Amino acid sequence: MEIERKYLVKHIPGNLKDYPCRMLEQGYLNTAPVIRIRKDNDRYELTYKSKGLMVREEYNLPLTEEAYRHLLPKIDGRLISKRRYMVPLGEHLTAELDIFEGDLAPLILVEVEFPDEKSADAFTPPDWFGEDVTFSGEYHNSTLSQR
Repeated sequence: MEIERKYLVKHIPGNLKDYPCRMLEQGYLNTAPVIRIRKDNDRYELTYKSKGLMVREEYNLPLTEEAYRHLLPKIDGRLISKRRYMVPLGEHLTAELDIFEGDLAPLILVEVEFPDEKSADAFTPPDWFGEDVTFSGEYHNSTLSQR
């Protein structure tokens, strides 16, 4: 189960270079239900996500680089490229700050995953977070891949 909140970003934290960064590219074989392939640095995976906004089922299966490259031409829509910075938020949470590249630039989103809905509902975002877009499907990556 994936429980996450998603926000636009008012401003990027000034010390971004101090946080781990991963290079992601992802494409969608299907958007209803969501079936995604992703390259995360040197890791590859196929992901299924159910319908939903803040709470969704999510299953990740490892792929080989060869399988990923085989599926890449079969994606529907654009291949999304982004840099993901992992910014700690206190002791137990991490902000995943996504800076989109290519034709989705200058879009910047931040997501926070939670252990349960109660934690997600009680979350107070830091001041660098902008508008809460958790309940807008417009900012799902699967939707962005189709624009």
